[in-house]
Parts: sequence; C-alpha cells; structure tokens
Amino acid sequence: MHGLVCQTVSGLLLDYVSSRMLGRIFAAETGFVVSRNPDTVMAPDGAFVRESRIKALGVPRTYFPEAPALAFEVVSPGDTVSEVALKMRRWLAAGVELAWVIDPEARTVTVYKSPHDIAVLTEQDALTGGEVVPGFECRVADLFAGLA
Repeated sequence: MHGLVCQTVSGLLLDYVSSRMLGRIFAAETGFVVSRNPDTVMAPDGAFVRESRIKALGVPRTYFPEAPALAFEVVSPGDTVSEVALKMRRWLAAGVELAWVIDPEARTVTVYKSPHDIAVLTEQDALTGGEVVPGFECRVADLFAGLA
C-alpha cells in the first residue's frame, strides 16, 4: 500500500511539474541536508525542488545540500502519530514550505504550511500545491485509487 501511494503521488506531481518545467520531483530515499554541525540528512518519501534551485545547485551526486520546497510522507503501518508529527516539525524547521502526510488507512492528507497552519483533508477534498507548486490540484480520493 505504501509504495503504491508513493508512486501515485510522485506520478501526479511529476506529470504536472515536468510539463510546466517548474522543477524536479525526487523519489524516496533521496537525502536532503536539513542541518549542519553536525550534518543531518533526511529522506522523505517524495519531494519537489524548484527549477531555480536546480539551476543554482545542480543535481548533486550525493545529498541535496538543502531542504526541498515540498516534502511528502506516506504513513506506514508501523509509524506512530508522534513520529510523523516530529518529522513534519523537522522538515518545516529545515525550510520546507509545504509538507503533506498521506495516510492510506484513514484516507486523509494532513497539509503542513507551518507548525501552526495545519489542515486535514479527506477524500471529498482537493489537495493543492499552494504557492509552492502553483496550479497543482488533485482529488484526495485519487491518491488512494486502486487500494482495497
């Protein structure tokens, strides 16, 4: 379930971002440096980096030297609410402007714009890229298509 949802979200973002040359979508296990001294690297299930950052930094052979503009995580069966909340706080503190927590069991997406600007979307709602991925929109229900 986790991999299918990751692929669905990445595919929707990739189609949209690529066709508009907005930047790049990075798949799971791409490391992003989120702090220095000591260096700390995190790897979301998926991420978006703006084209302006790709032009400025290139695509590194190792870790991306800064946080992405958008990071998303798909909740796994073993994840706890507190673990996921801590990840989101760390992403936001590192400079992520928009973060999504996608929960296949609850069929919800929790949207983080800041530690104090958090919204929970259900299958009846639309998920948007806000100012980070302008114009991107899909139905939350579409993220869970094909799940039993």
